[in-house]
Amino acid sequence: MFFVPQYRVSEAAELLGVSDDTVRRWVDAQQLPVESDDSGRLVIEGSALAEFARARARAARDPSGIERSARNRFVGLVTEVTSDTVMSQVELQCGSQRVVSLLSTEAVTDLGLRPGVLAVAVVKSTAVVIETPGGGQ
Repeated sequence: MFFVPQYRVSEAAELLGVSDDTVRRWVDAQQLPVESDDSGRLVIEGSALAEFARARARAARDPSGIERSARNRFVGLVTEVTSDTVMSQVELQCGSQRVVSLLSTEAVTDLGLRPGVLAVAVVKSTAVVIETPGGGQ
């Protein structure tokens, strides 16, 4: 038997980065399907929530217009730059995600990175670790 995860309205709201009331409005507008659990609480099936999240995702347009093989691209605003003479830490806020990169201070200067600047974090990795609470049970 295959377990299908279900999420309460408050859990769905947290995962989508919106308020409980917003999720309830989507439910009332029949944009998000719900069921009742054994306790009579509204729940959303995990696969339906995933489909809804994907359909609502709006990636910011990459300002460079350059095509790349890297699929993991995060457009966002620089929120903080911490530098010493050699290395810098740059933080971007990309939608609800915070992306942090370490690069040379020279590169930070050349790129003009400072809070408020629009930037794109391009991630190319040979390994991506995916974790689930409870091991998918």
